[in-house]
Amino acid sequence: MLSLPQAPTDDIADPAFKDAAGCAEWLKQLQLTNLQLAHSLLLTQVNRLNRYPMRGQERLDTLEQLRETVHHVQHGYAQKLVARPLPLNQNELPVFVAIVHLWQAMAIGYRHCLQACMAGDSQLAGHGALLCHRCLLYGGQAILEHLRTGYEFDTKLWQELHALYAFAEKRKLQLEEIPNTLHNDALDSTPLHAGHPRSNCQSIYIKTLLACYARPAELTRSQLQRLENWLEQWSSTVSLEYSYTTSKGDAQPFALDLGSSHGLRPVQLVKHSENMRYLATVPLSKLLRVKTILLQQGKDPQQLELGDYNRDDCIELLLFLHQCWCENRNTRTEARDPVSQRALLCFDPKHIHAQLSGKSSDNERKGMGMPVGTWHVQNKSLLGSQLICEDTPAGRLSHNQLVALRMDDAGNFILGTTAWANVTRTGRLRIGVRHLPGTVLAVELRAGDADLPVSGNPVPAFLLQAVPALNIPPSLIIPRDWFRAGRVIDIKHQNGETLNARLGFSVERGIDYERVSYTLV
Repeated sequence: MLSLPQAPTDDIADPAFKDAAGCAEWLKQLQLTNLQLAHSLLLTQVNRLNRYPMRGQERLDTLEQLRETVHHVQHGYAQKLVARPLPLNQNELPVFVAIVHLWQAMAIGYRHCLQACMAGDSQLAGHGALLCHRCLLYGGQAILEHLRTGYEFDTKLWQELHALYAFAEKRKLQLEEIPNTLHNDALDSTPLHAGHPRSNCQSIYIKTLLACYARPAELTRSQLQRLENWLEQWSSTVSLEYSYTTSKGDAQPFALDLGSSHGLRPVQLVKHSENMRYLATVPLSKLLRVKTILLQQGKDPQQLELGDYNRDDCIELLLFLHQCWCENRNTRTEARDPVSQRALLCFDPKHIHAQLSGKSSDNERKGMGMPVGTWHVQNKSLLGSQLICEDTPAGRLSHNQLVALRMDDAGNFILGTTAWANVTRTGRLRIGVRHLPGTVLAVELRAGDADLPVSGNPVPAFLLQAVPALNIPPSLIIPRDWFRAGRVIDIKHQNGETLNARLGFSVERGIDYERVSYTLV
C-alpha cells in the first residue's frame, strides 16, 4: 500500500472556493499583473483547499481548474531568479521557497485524491493513472525547481517519487496515456505543454530522472528549461525495464533502485535486486547524435523540434547531454584526488588583481571589502578542484565567473573559472573550479586605439604563461567586451617592463572576463 506523508483535513480551513465552479469564478478576478501578490494568493488558497474536506472528484476537478494559472504564475514569478548568483539574497530566497511550496501544495492536493481513490472512492476509480501522473508531475517539479535555482533538495523527495512510480507500476498504470489538457473554460481545454498533449507516468518520471543526471549545476537556468522542454518529447523514447542487455560499443544503461533515496546510477556500480529498474540509453544516444549531425549540416533547430534556439547553442547542449547520459561519466581524463585542505578564494577581477599584484594582504582584504573567503578543498587535480565554503561567503558566485584560489600548501594563486555552483542543504556554497592553464601574472594593458574611450587608460588584466608540456601558448585574461581582433596593446608587468603585442582571437568568454591569444610585435 502506498503511504505518503499527508496533512489531515479539518473543518477550520476556509478556502475562497470550495468546488470547481467557485474556483473558476475566483480565477477570473485574480489579478495577474502583480505576480508576487497573485502567487501569494494562489499558495494560500491551495494550502487551504488541501486542508478542506471535500469529495475526491470535486477536489480533482478543482485542482485541474487551477493548473493553467498555477503554471503561468510559477513561470512568471521564477523570472526573478534568472541568472542570479549563489547563494540567493534575502529578497530572492523567499521567491524560491514560495515557488517550491506551490509545486508541493499541488502535489499534496492530488495525493488527497489518490488516497481517496485507493480507499475505494467509486467516482475516482477510473482516474488512477491520471492521479499518479499528476503526483509524479508536481513532485518532479519541486525537484526540478531546486535544479533550476542551484539548491540541493531533500532526498525524501526522491523516496516519495520512487514510491509513487512503484505504485503506478504495481497497478499497471505507468504506460496509460494522460492528456496534458487544461480544464479552464476560458482556454477551451488547450494543451498545457504545446506540442506534447499527452504523456504517461513513466515518461514524466524518466524526465525528472534524466534531468537530475544531466549535471544540472553546470547548466544555466535557461539551458535547464530548454532541457526540460526537450525531455517532454524524448522521455517517451526510453523505458524502465526489469533487466537489461548490452552489446559491445553500446552506451551503458542506467540503474535505478526504487527503494533508494537517490536517482539514476551507472549500472556497473550497483548490485541487482527486485527493486532495481534499468534504463537503456542506446535510443537516447542515437537521437542526440542524429540531431547534432543534422544541425551541423545546417538544419534549423525548429525543423528538428528543438525550439526557437540558436543552432550553435543547441549543438553545444546536445554534445554535453550525450556526454552525461551516453558516455562513461565516471572515467575522467585526469585523476581527481580527494583531499582535506583549505584554500583562500578571491573573485571579482579588480580584487583578484589587487591580490596577485601584491597591492593588498590577506589581513587587509576585509577592510577593502574584498570578496575573499576560506574554503575547504574536497578534491582536486591539475585541471580543476571542488570546494565548499567554510563560513558565510563574502559575496556571491555565478557560473563561468573568474576566481583565484591559493591552496594552503602553495604560495601562489591559481586562476580559474567556476564550472558550476550550488548550495547544500545546510546552506553552504559549493563550487567546481576549472583551472586556467599557465602560471598567472598580474599585468596592466594600455590600448593604442585613440578612438576608444579606454584608450590610454591602464586596464587590469592577467597574463597566463605558456605551458610547453601541454603545447599551450600564453594568453591574456582581459575584461569582457574589451577584446578586438588585431588590436595593438602595451603589456606592463609589475617590474615595470613593457611589451608591445597584438591581440589574436578569443579563446573563451565568461560573465566577467575574456581569455584571448596574443603575439608580441
